[in-house]
Amino acid sequence: MHEPPDRPRRRPVEAVLFDFHGTLAQVEDSVRWVTRSAEACGVTLDRGRATVLADRLLTAGRAGGPPPNRVPPPLAEVWADRDLYPGAHRAAYTGLAATVDSGVTGLADALYERLLDPDGWLPYADTAATLRTLHAAGVPVAVVSNVGFDIRPHFAAWGLADLVDAWALSYEVGRCKPDPAIFLRACGMLRADPERTLMVGDTPADAGAVRAGCATLVLPAADAGRANGLAAVLDLATGGPEA
Repeated sequence: MHEPPDRPRRRPVEAVLFDFHGTLAQVEDSVRWVTRSAEACGVTLDRGRATVLADRLLTAGRAGGPPPNRVPPPLAEVWADRDLYPGAHRAAYTGLAATVDSGVTGLADALYERLLDPDGWLPYADTAATLRTLHAAGVPVAVVSNVGFDIRPHFAAWGLADLVDAWALSYEVGRCKPDPAIFLRACGMLRADPERTLMVGDTPADAGAVRAGCATLVLPAADAGRANGLAAVLDLATGGPEA
């Protein structure tokens, strides 16, 4: 009787990198997004009009939503640079929103301001517990995000900022996922060996961490406010959810 081959040993995880959107937090419901933004412009929308408008704006392209069906040629340059320069990020998304005739003066800018407001996002239900458990276990954490604005105030508003040890944000680092350089920079910030670091995300861009030598866990993005399967991170990094 042949003995089964030995299973490859799992590399011990000594640090964890997290993507932001779709991994730790999700943007607010699109109808709420439009309704609150219109209110900031002094306009109250009924749910029917807000729903139609939200669908049109999602098709045009929403930050934190699906990519636009089409990027108008005048916006091509800022779209390409959106995660490298804050000005390009704002110009890209306000420009896309402005292609939709909403009938609400100032709505494109108000929609973008919701992105900058922690109230426009929801951490996943298991985000806080996961970060707290890693922190208690002495496992350093970095957030690695393709983003054109500062997300630190969001974590501060949620009471989670002290649970993140480093921030590798594309517009500050000058590199975007899946470029291995951004993952290596995050590992350097944590003084962590990439081969003992776990990257957690929700897209193929996050899986690009493999090229930097990191192990990678890709979780499908959940709906806003729900659990996102982050307990799997605790099993890999601390030996179990209760460790």
